[in-house]
Parts: sequence; C-alpha cells; structure tokens
Amino acid sequence: MKYKILVAEDDTDIADFIKLYLENEGYEVIPSADGMTAYEKLKESRADLAVVDIMMPKLNGYDLIRRIREDSNIPIIILSAKNLDSDKILGLDLGADDYLTKPFNPLELIARIRSNIRRYYSLGSQAEAEAKESRQIRVGDLVLDEDSVTLKKGDQVITITPTEYKMLSLFMKSPGKVFTKMQIYQAVNGECYVNDDNTLMVHISNLRDKIEDNPREPRYIKNIRGIGYKIEKL
Repeated sequence: MKYKILVAEDDTDIADFIKLYLENEGYEVIPSADGMTAYEKLKESRADLAVVDIMMPKLNGYDLIRRIREDSNIPIIILSAKNLDSDKILGLDLGADDYLTKPFNPLELIARIRSNIRRYYSLGSQAEAEAKESRQIRVGDLVLDEDSVTLKKGDQVITITPTEYKMLSLFMKSPGKVFTKMQIYQAVNGECYVNDDNTLMVHISNLRDKIEDNPREPRYIKNIRGIGYKIEKL
C-alpha cells in the first residue's frame, strides 16, 4: 500500500527536500505551501499522515491541527523551527502525535513517519487477524473498544489521538501493572526509541484531562515516582 503524506511547509527548499526523501521511500507526497490549502487538500486526498510546519501563511500550523482534529484522527507530526518546550507542549496539547525541530535529519523524519504509520494503521490489520467478537477493555467507567478504536466513559464518547489510544490500550490491558517510560515508548512507537520526557508527560496530562473527574487528583492514571505509570484496578 502506498501511503499518502501531506506536507504543509511554506519553505519550498525544505518542502522539495522532504518530498525527494519521502518519494524515494515509496510514499506519495501531497505538498502545500500554506495552512488553508493544506486543510483543503487533506479533505480531498484523504492523506494517511500529516507533516505540519507551524509558521505558515493563511492558516498557521496550530490552527491547522485544530481543524484536522475536528474530524480526523490521522497521525500528525509537527516539523518546526520553534524549539521551546512551550511550543512543543502546545502542539501536543492540540492533538499532534510527534514534534521534530529544525534543522532536522531527514532519515529521522522518515523513521518517525514510518513509526506513526505502523502504530496507527496496524490497528486495522490486527482487528482483521483476530477473532471477530467485540474486543472491549473495561477499567472502571472506561471502555476502550479495539474494533472501532473508540473510548467511552460511561455514555460519553471521548476523542483521543492515536498516541493516546496506544498508551491507554497498554495500560488498560494490564490494570495495576507499572510500565516504565521505555516500555511506554516501545508500545507507542513500535520500537526502542527514547523521546524526551516532556513529550510523554504531555500525553499523560492530556489523557488525564480527558478521562479523570479531577486531573489534579487522578483516579485512573497514576505516576509511580522514578519508575513510570500505571492505570489503577477499579
């Protein structure tokens, strides 16, 4: 299968550079030089993953991510010269799955694209390969349906990103078990890749905001100091 990658980047040199590497890897590239055109192309092309710059004309990357997340759950990788922790946190808070700063190694970008695609789109093949019975994981009021890739808390459907889904699936399949940061990285990325701790903490914080009654006093996701995280048996 030839995956389609939307590349929203207004610097033509960088855009052409990315396009060359991605096409050499067998991807179909959908280039866009501004955020508004990128959003329109995304709706028309049904891209499989988006690489998004932040500082773009017409519609900046943050607003583009907001619009994408209104109706799509595809993986989003931010590629930006903005390298402050606050920039990364904002991007991840809005629903991005990964953040890579410029200047960047194109091979690392390809590795992250491959990892996000494998993580997200392998879910469908797993569902086909396994038995057809409903695969729902329950912890307390939370129900994670692995067939429809949806999360409910009681009767409320909660929108989660692919990264959040993968983390919750890991936790909810083994309630009470403590997972190290390395184990979480491997579950999320499909390989032994060490990202920065801030990124992991942002994803955990976002999950708590979505599933906890009081994120400051979490009932579900607990931090085990110096080790990692677990979801409580309820």
